[in-house]
Amino acid sequence: MTLPVTRAVDLRRESLDGVLDRVERSLQVRLDRETVVCKRRTVGARTDRDSWVRVERRGFDRIGAQGWNGPESAAVLSGVVMPSWYAGFSWREPGEPVMWRADEMELVNAAPVGQAALVIEDPGLQDAWWSALSASLDALATQSAPRVATPDTETITQELVTRTLGEVFPEVTDTTLEEWRPAHADLTWANVTGPEFCMIDWEDWGMAPRGLDAATLWGHSLVVPALAERVWSERRPDLESRSGLLMALFFCAKVAGPHAHPEDPRLEPARKEAARLIAELGDAGQRPRGSRPH
Repeated sequence: MTLPVTRAVDLRRESLDGVLDRVERSLQVRLDRETVVCKRRTVGARTDRDSWVRVERRGFDRIGAQGWNGPESAAVLSGVVMPSWYAGFSWREPGEPVMWRADEMELVNAAPVGQAALVIEDPGLQDAWWSALSASLDALATQSAPRVATPDTETITQELVTRTLGEVFPEVTDTTLEEWRPAHADLTWANVTGPEFCMIDWEDWGMAPRGLDAATLWGHSLVVPALAERVWSERRPDLESRSGLLMALFFCAKVAGPHAHPEDPRLEPARKEAARLIAELGDAGQRPRGSRPH
C-alpha cells in the first residue's frame, strides 16, 4: 500500500496556538508560553506543574506498525537515567495524513551537552558523567524491547545496513549482524545532558544491532579526537564486537557516502576511521569468536 505524501511543514514557521491550546485542555496543564522551544518537527514547553510537554507532528509515512509511542513504551525501563513519563495522547490532523502526539514527562533542568548532534569542542565531562552513561547503556542492554529502533527516521534492519555499507564500502562483504539489543537509537550530544547525566528523547528507541548507541555518540565526537577516543574507550566491549565495528562503519557510511556534505567537519575524520574499521573487520574475521583486538 502506498502511503499518501505528507505536506512538508516547519513548525518554526507555523502558528501553533491551536495545537498548544488542545494540549492544555487534554493534559489539563497550563503551558508556559515563554519557555516554548520550537524545532522543525517538534515543540516543547514547561508546564505549571513543573513538568515538560513535548509535541510532535509526524506523517503517516513515518508511523509504522509498531506505532510511535516511544517515550511511553520506554517508561518500563529500569536502571536507565531518563525522564519519568507521566501521560500522553495523540490525534489526527483533519484533512491531512498526519498525526500529532503530546507527551508529558519529568522536567530535566540540566541542559543538553550539545546544541546540535555533534560537538566541535570538548565539553569537559567529569568521570561521574561517563560512569552514569555506561551504567545506563549497560542496564538498557539487559532489557527487552517490544519495538525496533528507528535511527534517522528509518527502521534499522539487516537489509538497511547491508545496503548502506555496500553502496559506500563494497569491500566489506560480510555485514551479518548477530547481536541485537535495546538501544536509545538517537544518542547524540543533543540528547544527553550535563553536567548531570540524563538520556532524553526516547521517540525512536528499540531493538538494534549491538553498539549502535556507542557508535552514534562516537561518530558525533569525531571532530574532537580526544572525545571520540574517550567514547571508544568507555564503550570498548560494544564497539570492538563485530556488530559494534559494523555500526561504527555504518555511521561513517552515512557521513561519507554519496550524499556527503563537503563542509561537514566529520567528513575527513569519518573517512580516516572507515579505513581503520575496514581493516579491523578484516582482522576480526580471522580471530576466534569472542576475542578482542589489542
